[in-house]
Amino acid sequence: MQLEDLPYAHLLQPHAGPLRADARYDTVHFDGPQSGSATGARFLECAFTGTALDGAKLRTAAFNEVWVQGSRWVACDLADSDWQDSRLEGTVLAGIAGYGSALRRVVFRQCKLEAVNLRGATLRDVVFEDCLLRDVDLGSGAGLTDVSFPGSTLEEVRLGGSQLKQVDLRGAVRIDLPDAARGLAGAIVSTGQLFDLAPQLAAALGIEVKDR
Repeated sequence: MQLEDLPYAHLLQPHAGPLRADARYDTVHFDGPQSGSATGARFLECAFTGTALDGAKLRTAAFNEVWVQGSRWVACDLADSDWQDSRLEGTVLAGIAGYGSALRRVVFRQCKLEAVNLRGATLRDVVFEDCLLRDVDLGSGAGLTDVSFPGSTLEEVRLGGSQLKQVDLRGAVRIDLPDAARGLAGAIVSTGQLFDLAPQLAAALGIEVKDR
């Protein structure tokens, strides 16, 4: 997808100046580095291209029909934020506080998520396509429904204490789940993935596996 493919592309207006708390941004194009605090802001039909957000405050912000492409968001506070009908492509999210957030009908494509805290978050109809998830915490009360990971690599992704429903891991290239024994109820895995997880599941159940 390109910027001009967005149904609201012809309405977009360039953004100037710092981000503002509690502001309403409607059909705004954010391009390049951004500064300021947008706590409680509302983003409706907005586009972010090549944006660099370092340490941005976006707590309780709402993103509705937003497109993020080729961006780098580092050490941002996205706790209790709300995302709907949005798409993130080729974007890096690192050191993100996203606990308590809600994501509905969101697609991540060719993104890198590293050290992202999504404890207690709600994910519904979310797709991670060809992504790298490393040190991502989806446990401690998080709820995942109809979430899939086609072509993605999961490294040290924690699900312990989460509630899963129709979470499809079969398309993932690799799954490394340190607390798989406590957080896989409600997930769908392939036979091969089950074999890979077997030693960890056996250890959690106190089963000692010996061939002789």
